[in-house]
Amino acid sequence: MAQIGSFTRGENGVYTGEIRTLTLRVKATIRPCEHDTDKSPDHRVSATGVEFGAAWTKTARETGAQYLSLKLDDPSLPAPIYATLIQSDDGEHKLIWSR
Repeated sequence: MAQIGSFTRGENGVYTGEIRTLTLRVKATIRPCEHDTDKSPDHRVSATGVEFGAAWTKTARETGAQYLSLKLDDPSLPAPIYATLIQSDDGEHKLIWSR
């Protein structure tokens, strides 16, 4: 597992932060969105006004803690990135990538 970003959550439910990989370094926001269907994402991920990902709210089986499951995709990436946004003990939200 590797941390590829860090975010803070505002009172309005919007996460702001940065995503960093070897090929990507962007300031990003993760905003709540309306549901069209049960499979619709709970959040949309964007950078500089361009949407490049989606996130779904999940609940950990062992702890009951909520987290976001993200899928990021962009033409500059060789394949989509799947990551998890979790809250750390200090209140920061860490974006974790794993295969």
